[in-house]
Amino acid sequence: MKLPADCRDMTELRAEIDRLDAELVRLLAERAAYIDRAAQIKAGVDLPARITPRVEEVVTNVRRHAMTHGLPPDLVEKLWRRLIDWSIAREESHLGPDSLRKDTP
Repeated sequence: MKLPADCRDMTELRAEIDRLDAELVRLLAERAAYIDRAAQIKAGVDLPARITPRVEEVVTNVRRHAMTHGLPPDLVEKLWRRLIDWSIAREESHLGPDSLRKDTP
């Protein structure tokens, strides 16, 4: 692993970006495993995939993390809302659509 300032040319820089991309995909797969477990737990207690207060809590947390790391919180929020939508769709593939379940708690 090299720091960005230590990359002497585009080849080194691209290698580090590729390394980070692979790690991000690994982390997304790990997150997906937790999403799958959430779907199992929710099925057992008849909860819907989308729980709006939790969605907003996740977004608030991510915006705070973005600011801590010098990233634009609005952009990070947009990315995370897409990730959350994907996660909810993944849960619904196990639970069925929320429209067929009881109201959100």
